[in-house]
Amino acid sequence: MTYAIIGIGGKQYRVREGEWLLVDRVATKEGKTFKPDVLLLGGDGGPKLGDDLKGAEVTALVTGHVLGEKIVVGKHRQRTGYRRRKGHRSRLSRIEIQSIGAKSARKAPAKKAEGEKKETKAKSSTAAKKPAAKKKTEGKS
Repeated sequence: MTYAIIGIGGKQYRVREGEWLLVDRVATKEGKTFKPDVLLLGGDGGPKLGDDLKGAEVTALVTGHVLGEKIVVGKHRQRTGYRRRKGHRSRLSRIEIQSIGAKSARKAPAKKAEGEKKETKAKSSTAAKKPAAKKKTEGKS
């Protein structure tokens, strides 16, 4: 796929592989990857929506958490001497789109051979374990 529309923080973004963008701060730490919601895939053929998106996934890397530009809000009422200034800087995350495509299949853990035994940890307890009672067998000879 050549592009995707993803949803992060209540906003939608059109992205391609290798692009970076500033979005509202995400909970993922710097250097870690996350998978945003995929809303649409497009590019190869027609766009894919809804049920066609099963198995579609976008992987994004958080490259840093930054502050946006300072925004200053001023209030003023004429002839009264009333002036107020307030400002803020938005908390943003810079993300880089690493891949767009199908979900990667998880590998099943390797099964142990039948000859191998599972090791179990002995639980420490104050009660002593009782030895198993021996069965008497009466066999016909």
